[in-house]
This record gives sequence, structure tokens and C-alpha cells, in this order.
Amino acid sequence: MYEYANIKAYKAGREGTHLQIFIPEINLTEPILKKQIKDCMVWLDDGRHISAKQRKKAYATINDMAAFTGYLPEEMKEWLKYEHIVRTGGKYFSLSDCTMDTARAFINTMLDLALEMGVPLRDFGRNRTDDISHYLWACLKHKKCAVCGRDGEIHHVDAIGMGGDRREVDDSKHRKICLCRIHHTEAHTMGMGSFEEKYFVYGIEFVEENHMQACKIWNESDCGKKVCCFECGDNEDCNDFFGECAGMTAETYQRCPNKLIEGECDDKCG
Repeated sequence: MYEYANIKAYKAGREGTHLQIFIPEINLTEPILKKQIKDCMVWLDDGRHISAKQRKKAYATINDMAAFTGYLPEEMKEWLKYEHIVRTGGKYFSLSDCTMDTARAFINTMLDLALEMGVPLRDFGRNRTDDISHYLWACLKHKKCAVCGRDGEIHHVDAIGMGGDRREVDDSKHRKICLCRIHHTEAHTMGMGSFEEKYFVYGIEFVEENHMQACKIWNESDCGKKVCCFECGDNEDCNDFFGECAGMTAETYQRCPNKLIEGECDDKCG
């Protein structure tokens, strides 16, 4: 088992160094007495390589995923490493001496997979992550609650505004967070400021994939019907309008995330 500890005092002598350590938030009396443990491995965190906290988070997540899939923890660790390499293009690494950045990215990959696969964690994902902004983004992407990990729905931290139609408003710059029904209701009840202080989560800007970067352009066709159009790439003026009423095909209509605002024009203009 791996546990994070604080060094409270030390005394060096000819025969070695005496350490006084404190392990927060856990009582190890039972495992030490039951198994009569007298030895332990000490890893000194120099601030450049993977930290003790990161290693604890990584192994806790590996164990949760192993329990969910039925793999042995060591098998699960190796599978997750290679999955991380495939996703990021990085090199093989060891959790004993990798850099802090590599450890942070690996934890991100594992939590992404846990959200994708619906793996139940024994602790909140927000406590496991070493990159809270990435975790909040992943929760939005996979529609999982940023607090508890259950299936969620998008909560708009920056409101659209009274009378605003979300089908027409470009909300790509609005902050959002994914919350389950219970925490969504709680956020509305207590206010987002208090909610953020309680759970240490917050809203971020997020663009849903089906909005194609949320670059919507509205074009007035000859018949006066507004037609939804969007860019497929650059943030330049889009010339590929799907919306000339005379040329609107059924396939184009289905590709358009917002359909026609004022109704479909059946007849060609003019």
C-alpha cells in the first residue's frame, strides 16, 4: 500500500537517520498490528519527479479500475500505461521516477477512461485529479457529474438570459459544469458561489461537439426565412452556407444542429 506522509522531525546519526512522520486522514493501526508490519519504503519527494500524492492518486485509481474490470492491479497498470501512450503519443514511463507532468497526464488519462467506462471510484474524481480544469472538461464531454461522477446534465453558470433561446444563442463563451440532478438542484438552491466553495468545482467554457465549434452563422435567404448555418473549421467568415432556401436538401437539414428557425421552406425562392 502507498500512503502520503509528512516529515515532522528528523535526527541524523552515525548509524542512520531517524524520521518522525505523520500520515493524514488514515488510521494504520489495524494493518500494522494484524500483519505485524515493521518495515516500509520511504520515497523522498524532491519536487521534480512524481510526487507522493500523485503516486497515491495513481495507484488508487489503478486499483479501482482493476476491481471494475477483473484484471490484477499490475496488469491493469500496464494496460493503462499503453493506453496512455496510444492516446498521447508519449514514451513508456515508470511511476517510480517519471516527471510530475507525466504523472499528471497519466492521471488525466485514467480518469478520462473511468468516466468513459463508468468505473465507480472509491473517492470523488475531483479529489483524484491533479488537473481540475481537465477533469471538469472531461465531465462535460462524457455527461458525468463533476461532484459525484453519476450521469449528469449541463448546468449553465453564466445564464443565457431572460427570454433567450439556447438554439439561437452562441454559448461557447459561457461557463458550464456538468452536474447530476441532485447537485444541479443544490447549485440552484444555494447559489453557485457557495456551491463552488463547498465542492471545489467551478464552471468552465465548453463547446459541445455537435455544435461544430459553436460557430453559427445566420443567413437571410431570398424568401426571408432564416436558415441555420455553421462553420466547419476556421474562425473566418464562412462561405459554405447550408442555408440558401432554394438549395436546402434533406441531408443538409439533418446536418444542421439548429434546423430552420422560422420553419422549413418547401418551395424554391423566386
